[in-house]
Amino acid sequence: MFDQADALLLARIQFAFTVSFHFIFPAFSIGLASYLAVLEGLWLKTGRDVYHDLFQFWVKIFAVAFAMGVVSGIVMSYQFGTNWSVFSDRTGPILGPLMAYEVLTAFFLEAGFLGVMLFGMDRVGRKLHFTATCMVALGTFISAFWILSVNSWMQTPTGFAINEAGQFVPAGSWWAIVFNPSFPYRLVHTVIAAYLTTALVVGAVGAFQLLKARGGDRHVDADDGDPAEAGDDAGVARSTAAARKMFSMAMWMAAIVAPIQIVAGDFHGLNTLEHQPAKVMAMEGHYDSHPDGAPLILFGVPNPAEKRVDYAIEIPKASSLILKHDPNAPLAGLDSVPDDREPPVTILFWSFRIMVGIGFAMLGLGLWSLVARWRRQLYDWPWLHRAAIGMGPSGFIAVIAGWITTEVGRQPFTVYNLMRTAESASPLAAPAVGASLMAFVIVYFIVFGFGTWYILRLMSKGVLVGEHGIDDEAPIRSAGITPGPAQQAKGQAPVLSPAE
Repeated sequence: MFDQADALLLARIQFAFTVSFHFIFPAFSIGLASYLAVLEGLWLKTGRDVYHDLFQFWVKIFAVAFAMGVVSGIVMSYQFGTNWSVFSDRTGPILGPLMAYEVLTAFFLEAGFLGVMLFGMDRVGRKLHFTATCMVALGTFISAFWILSVNSWMQTPTGFAINEAGQFVPAGSWWAIVFNPSFPYRLVHTVIAAYLTTALVVGAVGAFQLLKARGGDRHVDADDGDPAEAGDDAGVARSTAAARKMFSMAMWMAAIVAPIQIVAGDFHGLNTLEHQPAKVMAMEGHYDSHPDGAPLILFGVPNPAEKRVDYAIEIPKASSLILKHDPNAPLAGLDSVPDDREPPVTILFWSFRIMVGIGFAMLGLGLWSLVARWRRQLYDWPWLHRAAIGMGPSGFIAVIAGWITTEVGRQPFTVYNLMRTAESASPLAAPAVGASLMAFVIVYFIVFGFGTWYILRLMSKGVLVGEHGIDDEAPIRSAGITPGPAQQAKGQAPVLSPAE
C-alpha cells in the first residue's frame, strides 16, 4: 500500500512541521532576551519606573516562550535518531561536536542564569540580577551561533573528508567547518530577523494598548514616558506610559534595523549565488539563461511542467543589476541544471517573495513612524497603531518563509551536492512515520496552542500597575534603588543608591 517514497515524503513533512513550530519560539526569545537586558540596563541607569514595569511585563512572556522553544527543540533531536538515522550516522562526526558545543556553552549558560533572572529580583543584588539577564541574552545568541553553523555547513560544506564508511569527518582545522562560507551571512541575517520579529511584537502590543487608552480617554504627558497624574489614576497613567515607551522603542527598531536587514539580505543573496546558484535561479524564477541581462520577475505563476513563469510581471535586466551590479551581466538559468538537481521552483518562488515583501513592509512601517515622530504625533495616529498591530505577527511569517527558502532551496540534498535527502532517511515504513506525524500534529496544536493563547492573553492585558499589578515600590527596593525623601514628596523618579 505504501512504498519508501511515501515514507520519505512523510518524514520530510514531519520535519518541516516540527521545525516550523520550533523556529517561531527561538526567533522570538533571541530578540526578547536582548530587549529585557536593555530594559533592565535602562532602569538601573535612569531609575525610571517605566523600564522596570516593562521588564516585569515581558519577562513573564519570555519565560513561556523560552520553555516552549526548549520543548520543541527536544523533538527535533528525537527525529534525527528516528526518521533521519542515516543522515545522523554519516554527518555525526562533524555535526555532533557542533551540537555538543551548543549544549556546553549556550544551554548551560541559559540554564545557569535563567532562574536568577526569573526569580531573583527580590533575592540578589541588582548587579548580579542584571548580569544574569545579560548572560541569558548572550546564551540565546550563542545558541543561534552554533545552530546556524550546523545548518550553514549543510548548505556550504567545507573542512571535511569522507572516510571508508562514507562518513563526513573533519579534515584540517575546525575553523573551516564552523566558519564555512555561508555562515557569517546567515548568522547576521537570522539574528537581525529575530530582533525585528521581537520589535514588531512589542510594537503591536504597545499599539494595542495605546488604542485602548485612546478609547478610554487616558492621558500621559508628551515627554515619552512619565505619567501625568493630575486628573487621572496614577496606575492607569503609568500603564499607558509603558505602552508609549514600548511602542516608541519598537518603532525605532523598525526604522533603523529594517534597512540594515535589507542590505544584509542582499549580501546573503550574493553569497548564495556564488555557492548555491540553483537556489537563486529558483527563487528568481529563471528557468532560462539570460546572456544579455536577466529580468527581475516581480510576480507570476511558475509552471514547472512547461519550464516557464506564466503571467510574469518583470523589470528588464533588473535581476542582473541586483545580483551582478551590472544590468547586462549574463545570468544562468535552470536550463543549465540537471533535472534531478533542480530544487522545487514553485515553493521557493513564493516563499522568497513573501519574505522580501514583508521586509519592505517593515521598512514602510518604520518610515511611517518616523514621519509621525517628526510631526510629534507618534502616539496620536490610530491608523499607524492599527498598522503596527497588523504587522505584529509578520516577523514570524517572514522568518518561516526565509527558513523555507533556505531549506527547500537546498533540495534535493541534505548536505549540498554531496548527500541526497533520499539517501538520508531511516528505513522506516510509511505507516510508522505517518502515525508519529499525526501524534505530533495533535500534541503540538494542543500544547503549543495553549501556550500561544496564554502569551496572547498576557499581551492583551498590557502592563498592569496598582492593586493587582506591579508593586510601585517593592521591586525598586529589592534591586537596591531607593527614592530620596524629596523625590518621594514630589513624585519624581527614584535615583540609584550605593546599596547592593
